[in-house]
Amino acid sequence: MIDIKNLNLSFGEKVIFKNLNLRITDSARLGIVGPNGAGKTTLLRVLMNETEHDGGSIERSKNLSLGYLPQDLIELEPVPLMQYLKDKAGIAAIEKKLRDVEEKLSATQENHDELLNEHSRLERRFENSGGFAFESMAMKILHGLGFKRNDEIKNCRDFSGGWKMRIAMAALLLSSPDVLLLDEPTNHLDTESMEWLEGWLRTHLGAVVTVSHDQRFLENTVNSIAELEHGIINFYPFGYDEYVEVKAQNQELLEKAYARQQTEIHKIESFITRFRYKATKAAQVQSRVKQLEKIERIELAAGSKTVKIKIPEAPPSGWEVLKVSELAKVYGDLRVFENVSFIINRGERVALVGVNGAGKSTLLRLLSMNEAPTAGNIKLGHNVKFAYYSQESAMNINYSNTVWEEARSVSSKLNDVERRNLLGAFLFSGDEIYKSAAILSGGEKARLALYKLMLEETNFLILDEPTNHLDHDTREIVERALMKYQGTLLIVSHDRHFLDALAERVLEIRDGVLYDYPGNYSWFLDKREENLNAASESSNSKLRPEIRERKNKIENSNKQEIKEIKKLISQCEKKISDSEAQLNEIDSALCDPATLSDSTKIKNLMIERGNLDKEIQDLYSQWEILGEKLESLN
Repeated sequence: MIDIKNLNLSFGEKVIFKNLNLRITDSARLGIVGPNGAGKTTLLRVLMNETEHDGGSIERSKNLSLGYLPQDLIELEPVPLMQYLKDKAGIAAIEKKLRDVEEKLSATQENHDELLNEHSRLERRFENSGGFAFESMAMKILHGLGFKRNDEIKNCRDFSGGWKMRIAMAALLLSSPDVLLLDEPTNHLDTESMEWLEGWLRTHLGAVVTVSHDQRFLENTVNSIAELEHGIINFYPFGYDEYVEVKAQNQELLEKAYARQQTEIHKIESFITRFRYKATKAAQVQSRVKQLEKIERIELAAGSKTVKIKIPEAPPSGWEVLKVSELAKVYGDLRVFENVSFIINRGERVALVGVNGAGKSTLLRLLSMNEAPTAGNIKLGHNVKFAYYSQESAMNINYSNTVWEEARSVSSKLNDVERRNLLGAFLFSGDEIYKSAAILSGGEKARLALYKLMLEETNFLILDEPTNHLDHDTREIVERALMKYQGTLLIVSHDRHFLDALAERVLEIRDGVLYDYPGNYSWFLDKREENLNAASESSNSKLRPEIRERKNKIENSNKQEIKEIKKLISQCEKKISDSEAQLNEIDSALCDPATLSDSTKIKNLMIERGNLDKEIQDLYSQWEILGEKLESLN
């Protein structure tokens, strides 16, 4: 479908791609990973022809459609949300032409047959484009991405930046391109929307190529990994969890081989140095010199050595670190939450979760004394020394300083070498540390603010999305440091792997109410589903007996039908898999020189291939219809 061959790209002296090769098949589920600055976003932009490459080629299947979700915030036209989606899908243009033809039909009797034919043609085109079901499908996607009832009539310009990205994603999913190119698609999603998106991508019939730092998202959506580093790509034909294991094993083997080689090099160099000026050893010295020149040096990637950090801790606080009583916050007519009460004790690791707009960041601002509550009390315990990292922590930087001056402005036991190593782990290296803080990007400012916070002496950390703008290696450094931290933690994060590793208790804000779950994040997900199901059953039990009985009959009938449809889908998928295997065998045979010399055999294989290809298309159509029916029943 897309074949990248010997791709080269440089920006000035910096090489981005060096003879890069990658093939993206029509059913790919590919995750692109690599350190910040490796060129992941650039690769997507090259595929979209938004960035020109210097050499090599990119071959695409004929009439291939690509859809791209950029990482950066975008501006949308100031039109109602549903209108924007229709415009992007091309539905609005067809609708307008239909209305124009209808107006002409009602206004004149001239060219009546011609106008009727045009109207029929436009109706067929409208139907083939999914026009009649478009609004229903659009509402389904909007709901999955967290939009509320009546949001579809709101003007696009009235949404915040994160919600505008969701609108762009909805438009992209509705367009259903052959290849979805997604750049950090979970950056602006809450947990529920992430889970919905994962389910949607699993049923997408085309290819999915995603750049993401979200480990759980990659585990749930891709079945192959392309690691981009130092201008080249290493392809791993399996999922993200296995990729992590294999990469760790390869790195361990590489480091052992590097250590052995260094020992050998040191021995040879010592021999040369010792006997360089002894005439009796001249031949042996020359032999060792040639041996040294022939050694193909093993190189370890920069930063491959593990950087460790221990967050300095203040003396322990009292047992009760934070007590919140009947807390409420109201902005005008908007009631964010009320009657929120909870206690956090010393050493607890607490995750605060909820959908976007539930009030998580608002609650953290209140707890960190950066904003006053409308009602209720917040009490910090004895000897509590807290630090607060917010998504706006970039404001806590002195813009008149350089990065290095900011790094040295925090009192710490780390010496300058250790501070520079840690800055490198936070993606500030070389001359970048002498850049003015005032010209840093939003992500760079956030990383610098988090770096400074990690050096502060505290016993209570309040963290709002601390892993945003961090690559995989830096996240691991932060995660390891927080795991060893003996103080108290309260964390808001959309990184589910990060929460699973750290949290031992979960507080959920839902519909203005706080729910307390005394377990880790995975346990919370299971327990919440149980509670929601129990609430639904409780609601059912309050129905009149005859209504309840009728409702149960319908549900039982649905369950049986769902079971049968799932069975049919499974059978259909098996047939598709078998037929595609046969198709691959025929394609391999058609490439065989023995076949190419037999015209009769080629003709028979081509007929068989055509029949098989049609059969596969029919199977895919059946699979799609069954999938839609299953979704409808669910």
